[in-house]
Amino acid sequence: MIMAILKAEHLAKNYKKRQVVSDVSLQVESGQIVGLLGPNGAGKTTSFYMIVGLIARDEGKISINDKDISILPIYRRSRMGIGYLPQEASIFRRLNVEDNIMAVLETCKQMTHEEQQDKLEDLLKEFNIQHIRSITGIALSGGERRRVEIARALAANPQFILLDEPFAGVDPISVIDIKKIIKHLKNRGLGVLITDHNVRETLDVCEKAYIVSQGHIIAEGTPTDILNNEQVKQVYLGEQFRL
Repeated sequence: MIMAILKAEHLAKNYKKRQVVSDVSLQVESGQIVGLLGPNGAGKTTSFYMIVGLIARDEGKISINDKDISILPIYRRSRMGIGYLPQEASIFRRLNVEDNIMAVLETCKQMTHEEQQDKLEDLLKEFNIQHIRSITGIALSGGERRRVEIARALAANPQFILLDEPFAGVDPISVIDIKKIIKHLKNRGLGVLITDHNVRETLDVCEKAYIVSQGHIIAEGTPTDILNNEQVKQVYLGEQFRL
């Protein structure tokens, strides 16, 4: 797979007279897991949503392989290679697992029906969900739902996948499962950007993290770098935090 780079440069966002994000820059490369973390109200979620395309930025630039996508709506960003998994359940509750994935595959007009069917079977096998292919979305467990949602996101062949709170609302066994899936996405060559309130789980799975505080990046680096950063300890993690 050709190396791809997703960049956000000097993002800023104001709501009326309040500046929520003042200067956020980050980069995600193919085969890399990156965390975007920070205290509540720090601007991390707003920054994440600007990259996804859910919120328009006031300043700054978002690009894939130096192609500016800053003004593109979310569906156009999807075509450019950004997959997005929201925190809330995004599965079609009344459709079964197979039809959930086919709903995305059928939008891939460059694929023949046979190719779509082959891709469906590949995804069902890859994410070990063949045995639940006929079960409706509403009947799935939290971990099963996440697997189906990720498989469905990959149906569009993204270069990057952006995960919003992937560890929220799932039991400990499912957290372990989701970590394995995230590492699998990396091994598949995708760039992964995670924002989550669960700092421990996010730092455990990512190889690089950015910490946002008061609307700007105060630290970036490996999880070890982040844990040893005195400013991060003061404003976010506290002195006693350990992985």
